[in-house]
Amino acid sequence: MTIPAGDPVRVSAPLAGEVVDLTDVPDAVFSAQMLGAGLAIEPGHGVAEVVAPVAGTLAKLHPHAFVVVTDDGAGVLVHLGIDTVGLEGEGFTVHATEGDEVTAGEPVVTFDPDLVRSRDLSAVCPVVLMEAEPDSATDRASGSVRAGQPLFSWTAG
Repeated sequence: MTIPAGDPVRVSAPLAGEVVDLTDVPDAVFSAQMLGAGLAIEPGHGVAEVVAPVAGTLAKLHPHAFVVVTDDGAGVLVHLGIDTVGLEGEGFTVHATEGDEVTAGEPVVTFDPDLVRSRDLSAVCPVVLMEAEPDSATDRASGSVRAGQPLFSWTAG
């Protein structure tokens, strides 16, 4: 990342649910923050609309995960459930195209957390600022969040 020092990256919740610490995500890559710092969200029941957590370019887009890269080069990964790549898109509807410019809050994917859970998979959704040092996220939300509410911030040192 080449984020200018002092300019915080503000990441909004991409979906509604309960905020979960990354250390509690049942996946070693996310819980050890190998991909970066952030938080996770446990969605409620029913179909969940997932929106862009920051404005930028959809650099990667799969039914179960996407990355938005800001104009400053910060990449935010949203992963919908754990090991959900094996569902091969079942339960997910994509509303955008890789390479699209998106605004924060713009719908990207809808998915069915109950279908994910019915396959004995976790529906928890890690939201990670890629390459950020572990535990470097600040202004961390807790409890229940709605899509678009502040989730966490990060500032280059």
